[in-house]
Amino acid sequence: MNDTPGWASPGSAPSGAKEPDTSGTPGPTDRDSGTPGPADQDGANPPEQPSKWSKEQPPPGQWSAPGAHAPAQTPPTTAPGAGWGARPPAGPGGPGGGHGRWSGPGPGGPAGWGGNWGHQPAAARPGVIPLRPLGVGEILDGAVSTMRSYWRTVLGISLTVAVVTQIAVILLQGLVLNDNADTSALDDPSATVGELARAMGSTLLSSGLVLLVTLLGTIVATALLTSVTSRAVIGKPVTTGEAWQDARPQLAKLFGLTLLLPLIALAIMAVGAVPGLLAVAAGSHDGGIALAILGAFAAGFVALWLMIRFSLASPALMLEKQGIVKSMRRSAKLVRGSWWRVFGIQLLATVIANIVASIIVIPFAVLAAALSGDGFAGFLDSSGGDLGWTFLIVSGIGSVIGSMITFPITAGVTVLLYIDRRIRREALDLDLARAAGLQDYGTEASGTTPGS
Repeated sequence: MNDTPGWASPGSAPSGAKEPDTSGTPGPTDRDSGTPGPADQDGANPPEQPSKWSKEQPPPGQWSAPGAHAPAQTPPTTAPGAGWGARPPAGPGGPGGGHGRWSGPGPGGPAGWGGNWGHQPAAARPGVIPLRPLGVGEILDGAVSTMRSYWRTVLGISLTVAVVTQIAVILLQGLVLNDNADTSALDDPSATVGELARAMGSTLLSSGLVLLVTLLGTIVATALLTSVTSRAVIGKPVTTGEAWQDARPQLAKLFGLTLLLPLIALAIMAVGAVPGLLAVAAGSHDGGIALAILGAFAAGFVALWLMIRFSLASPALMLEKQGIVKSMRRSAKLVRGSWWRVFGIQLLATVIANIVASIIVIPFAVLAAALSGDGFAGFLDSSGGDLGWTFLIVSGIGSVIGSMITFPITAGVTVLLYIDRRIRREALDLDLARAAGLQDYGTEASGTTPGS
């Protein structure tokens, strides 16, 4: 405990004075009143003891402030580790005059002190989150608050990307995939292996192309919304043009990273299936297939573990201007020791985003089926393969609205989770406070925290 003006360090005697007697013997003459105190056993008159000092000094952890009058009797013993927050009991000097525990600065003390020693001022909050380690609810709330506070920029970016993406998907499905898709063999029990293979290949091609277009849109939205969310943390708005200028140099790297991560996961699962495939090639058909499925399933857990380790690579790449490999290493370092927490938050955000998207998309899909020529029967029949323009357009509108809401949630949660990990590991809150203009953040000895 540092010395404060007018106080000595706990457990020490004033300069030039005798150490206080710890035997419990009553003290000598009171210098303030001049009243002689009881003599000691030798009858000698020891040096005067300074007033307002207890006869028994408590240990440093239980230091008590001197009262108005020192009692002649031994002061009451305080419980070890007793905290502040209560006024001392009434003593010989009146209320608060005894040697009870000091209750800390009262109403006249320094501003911003609470009644309890452990109380800390609220963290600064220049933007959508407080500058301290975040809870799960604060991360989700920060993503929603970003969308609410900067709705023009956030919804403008999400709407633009969703509209362009859905137009590309509708044109791809209506003009290309419907003419080449032939999935009727999948529902034909008498179909040959070649027909099933061609139908499966056509389905995978269609799904892959749609997924690729959607992935491109997601990459652009994530890049732009990462810039918006990072500035919303320090309370500084950003326009769509500024977000684009900031994100454009990293788009190619972000695209490579987004393609690389699924390829790594697929490669790991393929390696897990290799023993089963070798058994099939050796002639053990049923056992080999079962072994391949089991191996791929087990390898899927390894792939999931790696994907969570690399889940913060995207904001690291965008905000730190890292390369692909360095951003993956950065993410692995930040996630180390908190894999389950990162996994749980990412899973929760994904579930919430999918629920919100389903609430919006499903009614539009049902409406699209009702307005199309085949009605609900055609919507439920997966063997048709040919989707009409009415169905594609109406369901596409629902997808646009759903993406416009879910893009900010998923991107915002990932960015805020990245910031939370850096605050916990690297004290990023100090840099964020300086960027927000709070120059004295973290240096105040007392008082309220700036921006709280």
